Amino acid sequence: MMFNRPSLRDRSKKSAHLAEIVRSSTDAIISKSLEGKIISWNAAAERIFGYSATEMIGQSIRRLIPLELQGEEDEILERLRAGEIITKFETVRLHRDGRLVPIALTVSPIRGPDGAIVGASKIAHDLSGEQAVRTEHRDRDVRFRMLADNMDQLAWIGNSAGALYWYNQRWYDYTGTDFDTMQGWGWQKVQHPDHVDRVNTLWAKALAKGEGWEDTFPLRAADGSYRWFLSRAHPIRDDTGTITHWFGTNTDITDRREYEERIRLLLGECNHRAKNMLTMIQAVVHRTATSDPDLVERLSQRIGALGANQDLLIQREWVGAPIRDLITSHLAFAEDVLGHRVTLDGPPLDLLPRAAETIGLAIHELTTNACKYGALSTDKGAVAIAWSVEGDRKGKDAAFHLEWIESGGPPVEPPKRSGFGTMLIKRNPARALKAQVDCEYSADGFRWSLDSPLSSVSTIGQTNLDE
Repeated sequence: MMFNRPSLRDRSKKSAHLAEIVRSSTDAIISKSLEGKIISWNAAAERIFGYSATEMIGQSIRRLIPLELQGEEDEILERLRAGEIITKFETVRLHRDGRLVPIALTVSPIRGPDGAIVGASKIAHDLSGEQAVRTEHRDRDVRFRMLADNMDQLAWIGNSAGALYWYNQRWYDYTGTDFDTMQGWGWQKVQHPDHVDRVNTLWAKALAKGEGWEDTFPLRAADGSYRWFLSRAHPIRDDTGTITHWFGTNTDITDRREYEERIRLLLGECNHRAKNMLTMIQAVVHRTATSDPDLVERLSQRIGALGANQDLLIQREWVGAPIRDLITSHLAFAEDVLGHRVTLDGPPLDLLPRAAETIGLAIHELTTNACKYGALSTDKGAVAIAWSVEGDRKGKDAAFHLEWIESGGPPVEPPKRSGFGTMLIKRNPARALKAQVDCEYSADGFRWSLDSPLSSVSTIGQTNLDE
């Protein structure tokens, strides 16, 4: 059998093709003898190391190797003589200007016609750009770790399905757990058994809706104790709006809860003592003013109204009271007619503590008068109580309007003298709330109205003024 050998022309074309590959490569391609003498040096080698082919051909490859790394060349030559190919060996070499160039080396033995190893080819890939990217990624990771591991909250990240795969160091320090134990749904192991089902249900609902999640529950510490945490998570979306991750935090609120509980206890104690004082005052009134039972009854009712105001404010932790709840509480002794003969109409509005006290006393006084002399003293009379906010609630000129309108009762006449009742429904609100208060004693029934700046009455007005 005979084989056709490539012609001289074919071999020439092949050699030219290989030479062009070497010349145009972006990696340095260098050949050397087994003694380390450079035989060939392509354009990329010149660009990467700064030496021309003229300067390097015939020179030792050790010229590029830092003094402390000369042992690398000895090991490479030894492995080459054994016929080994060295791949992706990362190291550094010297540039002509003295700086270090990070490279990835691939070194292969070159064999002669008889198969003996006569030299080596080296491909050096410049890692400068990649190393800059690695450094940037490493720096970002360090910065992220510094932030994540030194924040006060326990933090975690989950995949789109809600399975957690990363926790910050605070989590591990607090729970005493490890990475493997906490993967996926491992966090359930540190949930309090009385809360875990509820937490799972709410978390599943948030995942299904793709909405932010918030919950409060205890988590077990490394020592077996439990502390309360306010926990929140937010979905992270890509450019298409698809949820890719969930990021969550757990904030320890145990001390805050205990503090708030102490405040509630103190407020309750203050309320209890204040009401005891009011009870003592009522007892003194009963014992002192026995000759005027009507005075005793009305004064006792007014003291009771103060107590009702205080109860409502304590329930709201002294930050204000809803106007509808306030009015209803002072209509308690007329609750049998509430809803049909006494109507309430107005938007939800939280009153400031001072406004709640002032308006509450006025409403109590108006209710007492209506039951004794006005519309509620008959079976057919009615009272309409309405309130509104006029103007933009966010504006400084927003106004509050409250009115009490009686109808169907006996004819009314202006009082012949101004007593304590007049002070409660007129002078006191005017002074305390910077209000315009009007009383109209018409044949149709008594009418009372109050107009005040919203900022004097409502928590909304206060907030907007601060802004």
